[in-house]
Amino acid sequence: LDAGPDVLNHNTETVPRLYRMARSGGPYARTLELLNRSRRYKPAIATKTGIMVGLGEEKDELAAVFDDLRKAGVSILTIGQYLRPSPAHAPMTRYYHPDEFAELKAIALAKGFVHVESGPLVRSSYHAHEQADAYAATVR
Repeated sequence: LDAGPDVLNHNTETVPRLYRMARSGGPYARTLELLNRSRRYKPAIATKTGIMVGLGEEKDELAAVFDDLRKAGVSILTIGQYLRPSPAHAPMTRYYHPDEFAELKAIALAKGFVHVESGPLVRSSYHAHEQADAYAATVR
């Protein structure tokens, strides 16, 4: 943060119930604390995180994560489809329809995120320049 990046990204990955399976080395609470501390330390630097869907999460769980992320000061969110990289990784439980991604985007924006990218092929770097520009426009 002292180097002054435009955006600090730390991916949340999934909902708390599935965290151990998807991110065995890092607890959900630690992710929220990292994002919150970065906002407190350098409030002018945007914080961003990404969520994968298709691991077995429910919509209400995603909405609760969105609330947690906003409380931690996260302003940019990416939501993408989990795609199983190999048979050794967690299975995909379902493929989200583009309309569902649009609905998740609307929910997240209504909760106060400055910018949300949501779609099957979205990853944390998806349209990164536009994400940073959207945040910068809110702090001018």
